[in-house]
Amino acid sequence: MFNVERWQEIFETLRKNKLRTFLTGLSVASGIFILVILLGFSSGIENGVTTEFQQDATNRVSVRTRRTTKGYKGLNPGRRIQLKDEDFLALSNNYDEYLEYRSASFSIWGGQVAYKNETGNYRVQGVLPDNQFIENADIGRGRFLNNSDIDESKKVAVIGNKVKKDLFKDENPISKYISIFGINYKVIGVYYDPGGEREESQIFLPLTAARNAFNGGDNIRDMVFTVKMSDNFDEAVKRSQNITLAIENDLKEKHIIAPNDVAAIRVNNTLEEAQKIYSLIDTIKAVFWFIGIGTIVAGIVGVGNIMIIIVKERTKEIGIRKALGAVPSSIIAMILQEAIFVTMLSGLFGLIAGLGLLEIVGPQVDSPFIKYPQVDFRTAITTVFILVGAGAFAGFIPAYRAAKIKPIVALRDE
Repeated sequence: MFNVERWQEIFETLRKNKLRTFLTGLSVASGIFILVILLGFSSGIENGVTTEFQQDATNRVSVRTRRTTKGYKGLNPGRRIQLKDEDFLALSNNYDEYLEYRSASFSIWGGQVAYKNETGNYRVQGVLPDNQFIENADIGRGRFLNNSDIDESKKVAVIGNKVKKDLFKDENPISKYISIFGINYKVIGVYYDPGGEREESQIFLPLTAARNAFNGGDNIRDMVFTVKMSDNFDEAVKRSQNITLAIENDLKEKHIIAPNDVAAIRVNNTLEEAQKIYSLIDTIKAVFWFIGIGTIVAGIVGVGNIMIIIVKERTKEIGIRKALGAVPSSIIAMILQEAIFVTMLSGLFGLIAGLGLLEIVGPQVDSPFIKYPQVDFRTAITTVFILVGAGAFAGFIPAYRAAKIKPIVALRDE
């Protein structure tokens, strides 16, 4: 119930000790302010890392080969391992029930591409239709490659938005022809990629057409798969790890590679990498919470000490109240109300200051691994509850001591 006289007493007490009240409030406000800033930047780190992973599918398993570094079964080290169509088909069939998307690729690095008087060097890849989903490519105009393009080895191309801007400017590129090393390809689509211009500086051709044009035979440069996700993230990571290991073992056995040769076959699992990164982010968040809460505790200790001093100063007043019939619960409520008020007022000031700073500074932060540092509504509400609990805790011990004061002893106090 709202009691005007009690609030008047609280404000009168605070006015009598303006400097002490200010310094105590400052310690609480700075604690909340630091906590909000730390949580904002931990959120920014999570956003940045998430954005980096969104450049490609998170549940991606990629396979590449190099030269062997160890002799095995009479074969010398230094052999170049070349992936073939049969490797891709075998893995796709063996693990079909666990795979979502799959694509083999044949790359032409530094492809010389021309349209009318415009030229440029871009990465050119022959891929399969599933590559659109593996790369998280969003089609802005036209379409991506389909099975008909692969089966008929059509000379068609899907270009990145950066390529479109460089070569076509404001012109619509659909159904226009670009020249790649003197061979004409019809543009059927333009794609956008979350990875930005670096990822949009590529051109995708049908795998069969790319190999026909550049004497690829049945060679492939690498293979990429995405593993079917499950509701349980840890279970999905475990499945992905098992498939990664199985693919590596299958290829090593087929190409007669030493089991301990880690260079010849490279199988990368982005889901496993994502788990490590997200675990690190959780650790960073925990550390930030620990530091922030520690700073708040320091402020709360200050509030508690001030309330003890206030109780000591008002010992005679409390004794008179009790002599006139005040019950212990009313004494406790009076002290708690003052402690919670000081803590809440100071804490809310620190909270608003922290949120305001993040709103101003956040959009200016331009880092690959820190994006849009901010504190969400749920976290802000959590800090408010922390303030209420901290204020109650800071005032309880002094309030309890005040309630235990005997009137006769208090009246004798000087």
